[in-house]
Amino acid sequence: MPKMPKVFIEKINKTKHVKASTMQQLIASLKLNPEEVLTIRNNELVTLDTKLSEKDSIKILSVISGG
Repeated sequence: MPKMPKVFIEKINKTKHVKASTMQQLIASLKLNPEEVLTIRNNELVTLDTKLSEKDSIKILSVISGG
């Protein structure tokens, strides 16, 4: 059963609870491009296959690049 961790989305400056068991499901449910964001769980950078729990604090940060 999917968990509902608290997720801060930097791009829109909002916090939501999102049903997801993995970071990949969370990114997909928010309709974000995984190549354009960094995923942080409990202040650590994590990969898309990371499993989530309801107690996790998630931050989705936009990747900024330039030349």
